[in-house]
Amino acid sequence: MIDPHKIVCVTGADGFIGSHLTEMLLSRGFRVRALAQYNSFNYWGWLEDVMSHADASARERLEVVTGDVRDPNFCREFVKGCGTVFHLAALIAIPYSYIAPDSYVATNITGTLNMCQACRDSEVDRLIVTSTSEVYGTARFVPIPETHPRQPQSPYSATKIGADAIALSFFNAFNLPVVVARPFNTYGPRQSARAIIPTIISQIASGKEVIKVGDLTPTRDFNFVNDTCRGFIALAQTPGIEGREINLATGTEISMADTLRTIAEVMGRDVRFEVDRVRLRPSASEVRRLCGDNSLITSLTDWRPEVSLREGLEITARWFSNPENIAKYKVDIYNR
Repeated sequence: MIDPHKIVCVTGADGFIGSHLTEMLLSRGFRVRALAQYNSFNYWGWLEDVMSHADASARERLEVVTGDVRDPNFCREFVKGCGTVFHLAALIAIPYSYIAPDSYVATNITGTLNMCQACRDSEVDRLIVTSTSEVYGTARFVPIPETHPRQPQSPYSATKIGADAIALSFFNAFNLPVVVARPFNTYGPRQSARAIIPTIISQIASGKEVIKVGDLTPTRDFNFVNDTCRGFIALAQTPGIEGREINLATGTEISMADTLRTIAEVMGRDVRFEVDRVRLRPSASEVRRLCGDNSLITSLTDWRPEVSLREGLEITARWFSNPENIAKYKVDIYNR
């Protein structure tokens, strides 16, 4: 259980899922120490939005710290006094991992090693390490259970496989209370426009009639961000699951083409789609099919996905359609 008398730490709190998780923890009354990556502008990423919408009580319980998980000394200081640690800090863009793989090794593998060492030194109650469904590669069979073979089809997925292995080695070697949470494709407000759903919605919301996309044939298992965050908290609250790798999935799949059609329908727009070759992965690197088996988490916890894809797309489209929100995106620039 998350000890309400101790601080909850969240790395990657300035990012998409991390900011929503921070917000949800605050809404449940926890004290949160949130990590935003250090920068000279003292900019806190999506935590800026969290702070602007939080009430006085939540702001008092939120401590924002800037730093970098690539530094082991910083990690030790960051987790001091924490009970539960959610480790979400990572480089996640698959296309950029083709260009800068060393950066992914440094952040995803070494950063996770640093957090494991820091949590071991501080004797935290539990460390939740964030994995990804990309570690499975193209499904050999569906639904994909946690025992599915790992297939590193991109430098990004390879580093996440390595990070998971580091975390589990600390459980086996040092009895560090680690749980590996493996969310399938999370979407929702604040997501980077690199991902398929926000790239489509943001282009439509900005008034474009020709929507640039990548390959439309792969399938994905989409989790609305609130469901993913509830899953993280459920894994932090459930006793006796240390050393486990656990999927967060809906058990359903939809093709990119059908996702596009649903978004256009939800937004009431008649648009056409154009394949942009820059957005295509190398053929052997593309993950063709993802559909997760959620039977383990539903047997261990009371977690169930609550938000349907259509409902989640409606919420996400409304958020992106707000001029204040869409203004934060450079829709005309494809960010790897």
